[in-house]
Amino acid sequence: MRDIQSFAAGEWLAPGAGARNIASAITGDVIAQAGNDALDVQAMLGFARDHGGPALRAMTFHDRARMLKALALHLMEHKQALYDLSYDTGATLSDHKIDVDGGIGTMLVFASKGRREMPDAHVYLDGAPEQLGREGQFMGRHICTPLQGVAVHINAFNFPVWGMLEKLAPTLLAGVPAIVKPATATCYVTEHCVRLMLDSGLLPKGALQLVSGGLGDMLDHLDCQDAVAFTGSADTALKLRSNPVLLQNSVRFTSEQDSLNASVLGPDATPGTPEFDLFVKEVQREMTAKAGQKCTAIRRIMVPQAQIDAVIAALSERLAKTTIGDPRDESTRMGALVSNSQKRDVLEKVALLSAEAERVFGDPDNFTVKGADKDKGAFLPPMLFHCADPDKAERVHDTEAFGPVSTLMPYRDLPHASALLNRGQGSLVASIITNDGEVARELTIGSAAFHGRLYFNNRTSMKEATGHGSPLPHMVHGGPGRAGGGEELGGIRGVMHYMQRTAVQGSPDILTAIGKQWVPGAQEITDRDHPFTRRFTELDLGETFYSKSREISLDDIETFANFTGDTFYAHMDDEAAAANPFFPGRVAHGYLLLSFAAGLFVQPDPGPVLANTGLDNLRFLEPVSAGDSMKVRLTVKHKTPRNEEYGEVRWHVTLTNQREEAVAEYDLLTMNAL
Repeated sequence: MRDIQSFAAGEWLAPGAGARNIASAITGDVIAQAGNDALDVQAMLGFARDHGGPALRAMTFHDRARMLKALALHLMEHKQALYDLSYDTGATLSDHKIDVDGGIGTMLVFASKGRREMPDAHVYLDGAPEQLGREGQFMGRHICTPLQGVAVHINAFNFPVWGMLEKLAPTLLAGVPAIVKPATATCYVTEHCVRLMLDSGLLPKGALQLVSGGLGDMLDHLDCQDAVAFTGSADTALKLRSNPVLLQNSVRFTSEQDSLNASVLGPDATPGTPEFDLFVKEVQREMTAKAGQKCTAIRRIMVPQAQIDAVIAALSERLAKTTIGDPRDESTRMGALVSNSQKRDVLEKVALLSAEAERVFGDPDNFTVKGADKDKGAFLPPMLFHCADPDKAERVHDTEAFGPVSTLMPYRDLPHASALLNRGQGSLVASIITNDGEVARELTIGSAAFHGRLYFNNRTSMKEATGHGSPLPHMVHGGPGRAGGGEELGGIRGVMHYMQRTAVQGSPDILTAIGKQWVPGAQEITDRDHPFTRRFTELDLGETFYSKSREISLDDIETFANFTGDTFYAHMDDEAAAANPFFPGRVAHGYLLLSFAAGLFVQPDPGPVLANTGLDNLRFLEPVSAGDSMKVRLTVKHKTPRNEEYGEVRWHVTLTNQREEAVAEYDLLTMNAL
C-alpha cells in the first residue's frame, strides 16, 4: 500500500491522523492511503505568501509563460508514469489521454498565449488609455496586477491531472502561488504529477503546494488577496462558498459544479444524414468516455418526436458494441467508475430517474465485464432512459447520475427544445447537431443564457470538431446557475481571475511609466538619430521622429487610382464626392496617405529593422484633398522581446495636415534586431 504524501511549506509529509484508504476501481482492493489532520495550514499559506508570491511576481508574464512551457514539456516526457498510475482510477488509455495529454496541452496553450497576448512586463494593460481632461494631460486606463495572496484549488476525482493543470496554468501565469487539493479518491495520480513538476526545478520556492486529504480549516484563514477555485458537486460548492470568512473577506470563489448538460438533434438531422450519425456517435462517446464521469457529459438528449424510435435503435446498437472491462486491456472501451461508493451513488440516482423514465438500454444487474470481477470492481453498463413526457418530469431535469447514464426526451418544435434545454437551470455545455443555420440561431437566442458553452457540429465541422465534452483552453469553461456561476479557461480571461483590475489616473508620463507603454501626450525624445538606425535594445519609449511635409496633388490621387484600380467616386468625381456629407469634394485615398507616410518616415539603408509585420488600430480621421499637405510623427510605443535575435517594436504613427489636424492614426509593428 502506498502512502500518498502532501507537500506543505517546502516538505513532503506522510499520511497521519485522519488518513483514509483508497481502493482500486478495478479490484476494490486498498492500494493507498492519504490524509493528515496535522497539516499546518497557516504555515502553508504563509509559505506561499512569503516565498511563492514574491518570486512569481518578480517574473514578467513572458518569464512565467516560458516556465509553463518548460513544465509542460517536462510532464510530456514523463506522461507514461501518469498513465500507468491512472489505470486504478478505472480509466482506459483513451481516458488517460483526455486527462494527461489534455492537461499538458492546456499548459502549452496558456504558455503560448502568455507570450503572444501579454506583455513582457509586470503590469497587464486592459484596454486603451482614456482622455479625461480637455488638453490630454489627465488620462486614465485600466491595469491588472497579480493578487498578492494564494490560490486554493479544490479539484474533482474524475480528472486528477487536467483538473489540476487547467487551474494551475492561468494561476501561475498571473503570478499567484497555488495550493492544490485533489479529490482523495484519485490523489495518487495528482501527487505524482506534482512531484514531477517540483523535481524539475522549474518552479520557484513556494509556487506550488499539495494537500493529499482534507484541507482542515485552511479556508478560515483566507483574505481578500486570496482566491478559491472549486470543481465538484453543487452541495459541496454551496457549503464552501457559504464559509463566513470567505463571505466577510470577499474572497474570490469560482465554482464549476455538476450540471445536466444536454444535446439536441436538429429537426433537419434525419436518419441517413451525416448529422444523424454524428449525433449518435457523440452521445455514445459522451456516455462511455471516463465511464460517464465527466462534468461535461451528456445527461439529457433532446430529439424530435418523430425520431425517438430511430435514435433509440441507433444509439442502442452503438452502446451494445462497448466492451466493458479491465481498463488495462487494450480491447476495453469503457472501464470502471472511480469507486464502489460512486457506483452506489449512481445506482441511487438511477432509481430516481426510473420513476419518470423507462430504461431502454443497459441492465446494471445483467452485463458482462471482461478481465475483472464486476462485483468487486466499480463497474456499470451504459444505461439509456426514455422520458416520454419531459414537461411533467422533474427528476430528469434536476438529478445527475454521475456515470454512464443519459435520458432521451422528445421535443415538439424549437421553442420546446429551448425550454427543455433550460429546464436544467444552467449547464456547462449544450450541443446542437444541425446543418441549418436558422436552427442554430433560434436555439442560441432561446437558450444561450442558460449555458456556458454552445457546441454546434455538422458535416462541415465534424472532421475538425473536438467533441461536445472537450473544454478547450481558448474558450470559457463554466456556466450559470446549477453549473456554478463561474468561469475558467477562456484564454487570458482565465488569467484575469487571479489578478486585480485597477483604474489608474494621472498624466501621460505617469501612465507611460506604470504600463511601460508610451501614451500620447507623454514626453517625446526627439534629439537622437533616426530610430530605424538603432537596434531593439537601444530604443527607448517615447523616441519620436518627425518627418518633412509633403503636398498631395490631384495627379497623385489620379495616379494612385489608375495604378491600383481603386477608382471609387470619392476620389475621381468631384460633384459626386461633394454630395457625400463626409467629403468636401474629391479626396485622397486613405491607403495613398499610408503609402506616402511610409515614404516620409522610412530610413532606406540596411539596418536593424528586419521586417514590417503588421498594422493595428488604423483610423482615418479627416479627409485630405488635393492641395493639402501631410507629415508624420513616428513614436516608439512599446517593445516586446521575441527571441535571442530580435524583438517587436510597436510604433505609434500619426498623420497630420497643414493645420496640425490628425488625419490618420495607427500602430506600426516591426521586428528589430537586438
